[in-house]
Amino acid sequence: MLADAARRMDALIFEADQKFYEQGLDNVDVVVHGRHSAEHQPRSGERRRLVLTRRVAAVARHPSNHHALFWNPSGATLEKALAALGMPDASLGVIGGADVFALFLNRYDVFWLTRAGGVELPGGYPVFPDVPHQTPEDVLLASGLFADNTRTLDRENRITLVPWRRTI
Repeated sequence: MLADAARRMDALIFEADQKFYEQGLDNVDVVVHGRHSAEHQPRSGERRRLVLTRRVAAVARHPSNHHALFWNPSGATLEKALAALGMPDASLGVIGGADVFALFLNRYDVFWLTRAGGVELPGGYPVFPDVPHQTPEDVLLASGLFADNTRTLDRENRITLVPWRRTI
């Protein structure tokens, strides 16, 4: 799960994971996310972003963020959305939610799957639409991604990170 039933992520916020997350976003050109997802790092307001929504026909300016565009994937390709953002060759950081993660399953070079051992979110929002019928690992494997070495980000809180790569 990536959030609880009320779409809150409070139980999943750990300093080591947040540091890894922020560093990752600092190394991409464009952040891609759904309208319910966001990131709250010091540089968040500076980042170029595509916000996925069905509320626009194709691509539209975000009314309050001049670095962002609303993007409807059924109305415009990713390439058209990136060109409209002025970033046609951008590297992307996809931060969710489930439908957004699923949309990019055939495009990921790497998907970073973090686990917080001991945290359970019954009735929460899954990382992919097919979860819990499948595990996130099953979804990633079926998409042609393979698990690389597990890293421990926080031993005390049992926070692990596995990069799933297109090739190892």
